[in-house]
Amino acid sequence: MDGLSNSDVALLQRDGGFGGSDAFFWIFALLIFAGGGFNGFGNGNRGDYVSQADLANQLNAQTQTQQLQQIALSSANNNYETAQLINAQTLMMTQNFNALGAGLANIAQSISQLGYHMDQCCCEIKTQMLQDRLQDAQTALLTANENISNANQSQYILSQLGRFVAYSPSGTAPASANG
Repeated sequence: MDGLSNSDVALLQRDGGFGGSDAFFWIFALLIFAGGGFNGFGNGNRGDYVSQADLANQLNAQTQTQQLQQIALSSANNNYETAQLINAQTLMMTQNFNALGAGLANIAQSISQLGYHMDQCCCEIKTQMLQDRLQDAQTALLTANENISNANQSQYILSQLGRFVAYSPSGTAPASANG
């Protein structure tokens, strides 16, 4: 009974079959009887309808779900931005610490150079002080030698004059025996 019999084929070829002018009637009849009427092509069960309160509750629940999703998304975005700010701050602090370390290394090097310069300066000051003392000693020696030389010259001149009597400091000539 899988195929069509000769009588079925003859019935379908008549003018009142599916291929004729009554095709619209059969489609209409099938829609009415197969779907249980025009109530959404269902089986006539009125329990499939949604009340207005149920629809409002469902829409409210959907709105709340969307709002919660927006809050969760906003929270995730805030967490991401906070993480980015912390990352930027950490990077900046790391760079500052590196710069501070380099600055401290420069300060240590400068202190080391300062110590060297102070040693050099102290040596230069000591050397200058010794040179000044040497020059003072040489000047004193030269003065002493000049004094000795003047004394020797005075003694020589006086020895060559013979007996010498000097005028008194009053400026008058002394009285002499020959007079």
